[in-house]
Amino acid sequence: QARLQESGGGSVQAGGSLSLSCAASDSSSEYSCMAWFRQPPGGSLEGVAAIDARGSVAYADSVKGRFTLSRWNAKIFLQMNNLQSEDTAVYICAAGFGICTWDSGAFRDWGRGTQVTAYQ
Repeated sequence: QARLQESGGGSVQAGGSLSLSCAASDSSSEYSCMAWFRQPPGGSLEGVAAIDARGSVAYADSVKGRFTLSRWNAKIFLQMNNLQSEDTAVYICAAGFGICTWDSGAFRDWGRGTQVTAYQ
């Protein structure tokens, strides 16, 4: 059983908005970093946004100004605005106990992923 559970996602016309949530199965988990990764069709896993325990957030250049990541304890929320076709991917929540990084190997716990599709 995945230690992280994602919700949200779906399909939207380009320019639209969607939101994602991720919650730890153990709500008392004290992750130092929680993040969203995504894997586009036929593509590689890439970091999207990450937030540490103090609330400091980092974004991939491709989503800056369009996506907003927030956190409440062991839950994170990703608001995605002005979605474009290149944002289409499986979005996967990750959490770990080290510093925030785009290195997926640094994250111990993962969700199963949720599909986000933006169509023209």
